[in-house]
Amino acid sequence: MRRHDIPRSSAILTSLLALTPSAAGFYFPGVAPTSYKAGDNVPLFVNHLTPADSQSDPKLRSVFSFDYYHPQFHFCKPDDGPREIRESLGSILFGDRIQTSPFELKMATNESCKSACREQTFTDRDAMFVNSRIYQGYDLNWLVDGLPAAQLLKDPDSDQPFYSPGFALGHLDGESPVLNNHYDIVIDYHEASKDNFRVVGVLVDPFSMRDSKFLDVGKAECGSASNPVILEEGEGKSTVVTYTYSVYWIKSDTPFATRWDKYLHVYDPKIHWFSLVNSAVIVTFLIGMVSTILIKTLRKDIARYNRLEQFALEDFGANGSMEDGVQEDSGWKLVHGDVFRSPKNPLFLSVMLGNGAQLFMMTGLTIAFALLGFLSPSSRGSLSTVIIIFYMLFGFIGGYVSSRVYKFFGGEKWKLCFFYTPVALPGLIFAVFFLLNLFVWGRGASGAVPFTTMLVLVIIWFIISVPLSLAGSWIGFKQPIIEAPTRTNQIPRQIPPSGGYLRPLPSMALAGVLPFGAIFVELYFIMNSIWFSKVYYMFGFLFICYGLMIMTSAAVTVLMIYFLLLAENYHWQWRSFCTAGASAFYVFASALLYWMKDLSFGSWTSGVLYLGYSVLLSLLFFVLTGTIGFFASWLFVIKIYRSIKVD
Repeated sequence: MRRHDIPRSSAILTSLLALTPSAAGFYFPGVAPTSYKAGDNVPLFVNHLTPADSQSDPKLRSVFSFDYYHPQFHFCKPDDGPREIRESLGSILFGDRIQTSPFELKMATNESCKSACREQTFTDRDAMFVNSRIYQGYDLNWLVDGLPAAQLLKDPDSDQPFYSPGFALGHLDGESPVLNNHYDIVIDYHEASKDNFRVVGVLVDPFSMRDSKFLDVGKAECGSASNPVILEEGEGKSTVVTYTYSVYWIKSDTPFATRWDKYLHVYDPKIHWFSLVNSAVIVTFLIGMVSTILIKTLRKDIARYNRLEQFALEDFGANGSMEDGVQEDSGWKLVHGDVFRSPKNPLFLSVMLGNGAQLFMMTGLTIAFALLGFLSPSSRGSLSTVIIIFYMLFGFIGGYVSSRVYKFFGGEKWKLCFFYTPVALPGLIFAVFFLLNLFVWGRGASGAVPFTTMLVLVIIWFIISVPLSLAGSWIGFKQPIIEAPTRTNQIPRQIPPSGGYLRPLPSMALAGVLPFGAIFVELYFIMNSIWFSKVYYMFGFLFICYGLMIMTSAAVTVLMIYFLLLAENYHWQWRSFCTAGASAFYVFASALLYWMKDLSFGSWTSGVLYLGYSVLLSLLFFVLTGTIGFFASWLFVIKIYRSIKVD
């Protein structure tokens, strides 16, 4: 039994999850069932090998995946050579390398002890390579009719069996690594109509048999599992291995529409509900505080300020001088002549806000599509493909928002705003991604994105995203400027020194932890799905967490900006962006904690890759939450200063 019992797969599974402790049966739209006659050939495709938890240490020891037909594995190939199966862009980016195999499966036809190919000879270098992968707990990933070949596991809490995609390359017999060279393939099939059969489940039980012998093409003599295959290391040593397999078909009552149910196992659903309840309580508390400020405190402040303003005008008209009572006025109204002053580096802030709005729309719509079931689990990489498409299309939103905000700030370098919005942040992300891809390529891992795929990404970027962003920027620039409710003084007001929680770092530390608290549980499961090659499909929970994160980021930032204005500090623009975005530092800290708790890399390149992608994820989260905090604060500031009477 493994430590992490969430189903594993090399693809990101995208599906609908009802908010129930267990996944109910449902049909995924867009998946056309394939029916077979008895004796028809059912193709078995192979995918890359992915790292999983090792038996010696239940921690991930590598982040690199390897091509199934990597020469040192010596897996059997088809007679005419393996052919690549065309995959989606998202599937390729996530490392899927699906190819044909020599395994022959005939619908509803049981076959035992078949040879996959002739004997394979492992040299000492090959043995060292494969034994190292066994120590690291690598899994094989096969596909039959779109279903991942799985191993049968049981939930330690409920004792409920479920299918966990992927099965072990080998296992440890004491301290010795043992290579699995025989596979019992058990396939569940359902009779949809007379003589029409459909695949509804795939299990693989691997064994190690040293005494197996090749007899002829498709024929072999299987040995005993009591004498396992141990690849011998040492100069001049070699090991001969015969790969064999058996196929067993079991008739099942499971219809095609619910065949994924057994793969969709919810691991410890109580923790999800606890996280949601905890986050909901935090959001309710914050919204209650903000509502109290807006409804009670601000209403009293506005009424008092307006009375004082009227009193000052009457007194000034009668005596020609201002009374001391008005001069004693203090708080956020005193900075009305500076609160809409342009911030430092308005161009940079506008570009970040445009990209943040683009990320906000992309994330929300992607989660909504997954929640509604529009992304099929049989369509591998569909989630990442949709993310890329939505990000490109929402380039228009990014350009429009950045242009409108920059115009409100009174910016004059509008051409640079047009250029930097679609280029700066995406260019930085692509550059880091390209650099990290060089490390993957240097290790000879299959996860390295091909140069042609990188070129396709750049072409799509410049053909779709950049023109849409430029169009959005132009339309936004042509729109009338958003008028500030108060005039800005020519001479900036002096800001009194502030201490305690109003200083930048303490306020960011206090405010950033709350949005992170709304998503940290789901973040853990997402990290598991990425690094342990598991499936993630709990989009119902993720949708609610995303909404709670938005409300938390907005509420806590508005609260901090109100306290900042009370202290007569009118530099709220960057402060609101950084206050909400500070939750990204907690995301990065959780990634480091996750490394210490669940990962144990054996090479520095794995660590570099993990840190690099963690930094990218944290950066995007910073821009996303910072944008939410800024616009919530912007609306708040405009609202309160429109409510007061100022000459």
